[in-house]
Amino acid sequence: MKIIRATVNVTCPGRNFITLKIETDEGIYGLGDATLNGRELAVASYLTDHLLPCLIGRDPFQTEDIWHYFYRGAYWRRGPVTMTAIAAIDMALWDIKGKALNTPVYNLLGGRSRSGVMVYGHANGRDIEETSDEVAHYVEMGYLAVRAQTGIPGLPSTYGVSKDKMYYEPAEKGLPVENVWSTEKYLFHVPQLFEQLRLRFGHDLHLLHDAHHRLTPIEAGRLGKSLEPYHLFWLEDPVPAELQEGFRLIRQHTITPIALGEVFNTIWDAEHLLREQLIDYIRATVVHAGGLTHLRKIADFAAIYHVQTGCHGATDLSPVSMAAALHFGISVPNFGIQEYMRHTPETDAVFPHTYSYDGKGYLHPGDGPGLGVDLDETLAAKYPYDRAYLPINRKLDGTMFHW
Repeated sequence: MKIIRATVNVTCPGRNFITLKIETDEGIYGLGDATLNGRELAVASYLTDHLLPCLIGRDPFQTEDIWHYFYRGAYWRRGPVTMTAIAAIDMALWDIKGKALNTPVYNLLGGRSRSGVMVYGHANGRDIEETSDEVAHYVEMGYLAVRAQTGIPGLPSTYGVSKDKMYYEPAEKGLPVENVWSTEKYLFHVPQLFEQLRLRFGHDLHLLHDAHHRLTPIEAGRLGKSLEPYHLFWLEDPVPAELQEGFRLIRQHTITPIALGEVFNTIWDAEHLLREQLIDYIRATVVHAGGLTHLRKIADFAAIYHVQTGCHGATDLSPVSMAAALHFGISVPNFGIQEYMRHTPETDAVFPHTYSYDGKGYLHPGDGPGLGVDLDETLAAKYPYDRAYLPINRKLDGTMFHW
């Protein structure tokens, strides 16, 4: 079997997605997600102009060699554009493998380690009451775990709070929207949210929260300590990860579990945090961390240090990535949880898939060959690319801040 063609599809059924299709001389093709939120066309160009010509004539079963060909073979290694492009190729090749062998990809990754993949949904509201009602909505849908975000009194907008509750999408059309931030208002308000949620829902429901890199280590320690009575499943992205020693300070002040890594691209981004056991969940994702080949290496290294997976799964991952994440999640021994933000009906129509939610808190990848996702190219063509950006964040005095 040889690769004879590789093409990039750009579509926007409500948000932009970049999809790679690799075709073989035996009529089997595979799909890979190449979406990088707000920088989509950079990856499309990187694939089309630089990587795909090198694929023609290669054996698609050589996933390991091809991965290193594009990683080691480039003088300019790593980075989100490069690793997203490599991930797209890797996903598509695993999809081809599964289809050629007539088996789900998870069987090629070691088989099932569990019967289903526990997921968490996103509940958000303008205030504590609205957020609480949204949590109730997810509980009614059978979710066992819910991430809760709320508006902050005195701030006109807050990350994680949207008008569309079920299909939350932070990227907006036009130039980047500017949000306003106050750490003190946030630190005072968030513990009140989780106090109310525990009073309403008891202690069986898993509750999660995302600080989205907006704290210093000592502030994160303060927040984690104040949340300890409500035993969160995790506190996500408490501080930016550039200064990884800062997580040691957080550890000294709180036992609230820490999750990190949705912006990580390689195992080298996480090596220190894992080795020093400074985090509890690694959130690197299949599309931005080099595909299934590399994500499995990250998970295996994490397992040595009792760190579990909690892969990013927002709407800026197409159903192709979600499927790959589910095959990974159902097979990897140290799986923790999977983020699951539902796609719109328009997106699901463009990407028909076999994975499904069982109404009891779990997703299932399906038993079809490969990843179990297809691309309706005729329908995709009806949704042309539409430039959109993630927002930026400023403090009350106008200072640029983390987002």
